[in-house]
Amino acid sequence: MSSFERIADTERSDAQLLAAHVAGDRYAFEELFYRHHRQLYRLAVMTSRNRDDAADALQDALLSAHRTAASFRREAAVSSWLYRIVVNACLDRLRRNRSHLSVELDENAHSAGDHTPHIDTAIVVERALMRLPIEQRAAVVAVDMQGYSIAETARMLGVAEGTVKSRCSRARAKLAEALGYLDRTATVADSRGAGV
Repeated sequence: MSSFERIADTERSDAQLLAAHVAGDRYAFEELFYRHHRQLYRLAVMTSRNRDDAADALQDALLSAHRTAASFRREAAVSSWLYRIVVNACLDRLRRNRSHLSVELDENAHSAGDHTPHIDTAIVVERALMRLPIEQRAAVVAVDMQGYSIAETARMLGVAEGTVKSRCSRARAKLAEALGYLDRTATVADSRGAGV
């Protein structure tokens, strides 16, 4: 694709690009992919157990989106449609791979005896997130991390709004319990620094 064609595609909406793809424009889906790749990959990583699974699920999802583009109903945004396909591909991959079943959160997973002065909070949060059941993880990632509404998330996941609210509530409670460790660690570090 030439730089002129790439510039022209940045002016087309997602819906226009998808319609052009369905009509036979061989570059339209590529532009749609480039436009949303980073966000979709991040979503796949947050929903999957690891980066390899996320990359595989994203590839599965984009192939599926490419093949089924003609069935897209214009009721939702193209980005929401892509999001749902990626989440479903991640969930399907996790269900197929039984070695990646969720593990109950263990409040003793991080002992107070860990004296590491610097904790990479992002890693701790990601590990806690990965321990959630996949349905709860998908809901809380969509609502709290990707900014989708309860109604949008319900449509994307194919469940009732009440189910999304329930899953988010349970996920938040488990995350709060797991991440309470950070508060306890900070308190211990503060008291040590104060000479208590």
